[in-house]
Amino acid sequence: MNKKEIIKLAKRDFEKAWKETASTLKNPHHDDEYPRLLLKPGKTNHLYDTIWELRQAYLMLGFEETINPLFIEEDHVYRQFGPEAPAVLDRCFYLAGLPRPDIGLGIDKIEKIEGLGVSLDEDKINGLQEVFRQYKKGETSGDDLVLDLSCALDVENEMGMRVLERVFPEFHELKPVPSKTTLRSHMTSGWFLTLKNLHKNRAMPLKLFSIDRCFRREQKEDSSHLMTYHSASCVWMDDEVSLDIGMAVSESLLEHFGFEKFRFQPDDKKSKYYIPETQTEVYGYHPQLKDWVEVATFGLYSPIALARYGIDQEVMNLGVGAERIAMILHGYKDVREMVYPQTYAPWKMSDRELASMLRINLYPVTEDGRTLMEKILQTLRKHGDTDSPCEFTAFKGIFLGKEIQLDVVEPEKGTKLLGPAAWNEIYIYQGNIVGVPTRKEVDDDLSRNALKNGVNTGISYMEGLAAQAAYRVEEMMISGTESIKIRTTIAKAPSDVNLVLDKVALRYITSKNREIDIRGPIFCTINSHLLE
Repeated sequence: MNKKEIIKLAKRDFEKAWKETASTLKNPHHDDEYPRLLLKPGKTNHLYDTIWELRQAYLMLGFEETINPLFIEEDHVYRQFGPEAPAVLDRCFYLAGLPRPDIGLGIDKIEKIEGLGVSLDEDKINGLQEVFRQYKKGETSGDDLVLDLSCALDVENEMGMRVLERVFPEFHELKPVPSKTTLRSHMTSGWFLTLKNLHKNRAMPLKLFSIDRCFRREQKEDSSHLMTYHSASCVWMDDEVSLDIGMAVSESLLEHFGFEKFRFQPDDKKSKYYIPETQTEVYGYHPQLKDWVEVATFGLYSPIALARYGIDQEVMNLGVGAERIAMILHGYKDVREMVYPQTYAPWKMSDRELASMLRINLYPVTEDGRTLMEKILQTLRKHGDTDSPCEFTAFKGIFLGKEIQLDVVEPEKGTKLLGPAAWNEIYIYQGNIVGVPTRKEVDDDLSRNALKNGVNTGISYMEGLAAQAAYRVEEMMISGTESIKIRTTIAKAPSDVNLVLDKVALRYITSKNREIDIRGPIFCTINSHLLE
């Protein structure tokens, strides 16, 4: 079943399509594979590395971690921001929800249900009506609706889904109804709610921090703006609080990230939830950047906003953008590339990664096979430059319980046992896969650079061919064949020397217009046969 067939079937009958997708699983039970599956450490995202560091820095400064409310009612924005609130709300996301409809169960719907093959009686009809009543009252969740409906009708889940889909169009016709609830656009909105509940029952000074998402309805996302970001914010509440505390906290916090010098200047934005002339921008000098950058903002909360929450104390609030710090420390110019590398970052694979994706394809599986492979290589290393015609026995003896002989041969005159490229080794250099001569002078720039600066996979052409020969001899013994002949002339592709490249690596190399160049004459013949 391909993707197009799945989509077509799902449009006709979703429940049937969903059940049939189970048949697309390839070997759903791998009991024999589990012991050989080993999970290795993964990679972190620079943003969450920075968030972790910010948490540690706040904790070392004696701040207590807090989770602030995420859902903020519109009236709180007015209480906190005053006349600035409409402009703030313009950047807020409002929440909406689907209403729960009144579901009637008339004769027409009963007939439609029976037309689907469901037998109804008075108990089932009453049970179905009760399910819809409970759903309307909010006592049954939408997740459970299909199950509850199926139980009331005494049918399987797929039939319950079919009934809901074909008999009750009310669910498909629902439209979201907006509410007065917004997603937090500033961490400040959450701090006022938190401080309201703590200012009377906690000893002063109260030092709290919160690192969490905020949401802003930007006109568009670009290199410096996202619709969701992480605010690393703190508050210091006491009977008396000065701007000096904001300076000291910001300096101590940012020193944790290597900033050495600090500069404080008034912020032109003048947010109404701060006391006039207290909103301050923090600039830091980082030796890694060799420049001054804006890294934080702090100020003292307005007594007007605090009084609306019954708070008598004074409060310093400091805000640091986690994305901003991460971009500075890790050298990003585009916040989208850092946060969503899977979408915005250029596809990069190191030579070391590519080297790990190139391997010998056919490889002997038995101890006898691996020993035979080494015997072949020893013979070829010793006699590879012998003038032809020539023939050498690499192995004669018992192999997997039977006596065999294996010879390496070059019957033609005027050449060598092996061609000149036989001992080329595979290197990865700047995304290129190159077969590099190691026993003669390199005559092209790519091979010279690969030999000098590339990653050596440690695989030679002959190693791949020797592994293939040993594997084929194993097959010969199992199949009952009396002899085999393996002849390799000129290599053009990895498969010619028994190598296989992962599809991901191949797509990367192709997309970056890199080369796979393992061309070269090998002229190797290997014969093996059973002895009487």
